[in-house]
Amino acid sequence: MGKIPTSLIPAERIEQSILLIRGQKVMLDSDLASLYDVETKRLVEAVKRNVQRFPEDFAFQLDVDEFDNLRSQIATSSSWGGRRYPPYAFTEQGVAMLSSVLRSPRAVAVNIEIMRAFVRLRRILASHADLARKLDALEKKYDAQFRVVFDAIRQLMAPPDEKSRRRIGFHASNKTEPRP
Repeated sequence: MGKIPTSLIPAERIEQSILLIRGQKVMLDSDLASLYDVETKRLVEAVKRNVQRFPEDFAFQLDVDEFDNLRSQIATSSSWGGRRYPPYAFTEQGVAMLSSVLRSPRAVAVNIEIMRAFVRLRRILASHADLARKLDALEKKYDAQFRVVFDAIRQLMAPPDEKSRRRIGFHASNKTEPRP
């Protein structure tokens, strides 16, 4: 086996590019193109030339509603540029397949790092589920006096609720009367 090269890309950058869309962990074509150091349109062209390698569970194009929702969640629009079409989303298998169609040494090296990021994410999610099971077992073992502690731990483990996030920007409820 060859020596493992030092990282081309910080793991955090890859992990921040992994999104949950349609219940799947995916990466968008523009993020992948940036990591591979190619233009997004070149990446998409390579995929279209090899469409048989990318079934729906490997890659899919976002619909207009998903694209609009995604744009509204991302604070800056500069990464979207003058895009005319919704982006493609690639699952872990689709990302692995990209190295076979892009064929550059950088694509292979970046793909290895992306695969490692997906594995780390899976491990984190699995340990979270394992922790929840252990917490359930402890709760059954101890009496009600610890219920407050268990409830507090569950709240810390829960993903942030959309409604509890502070909204940014001007909202109708923030209106104030003009000064005379």
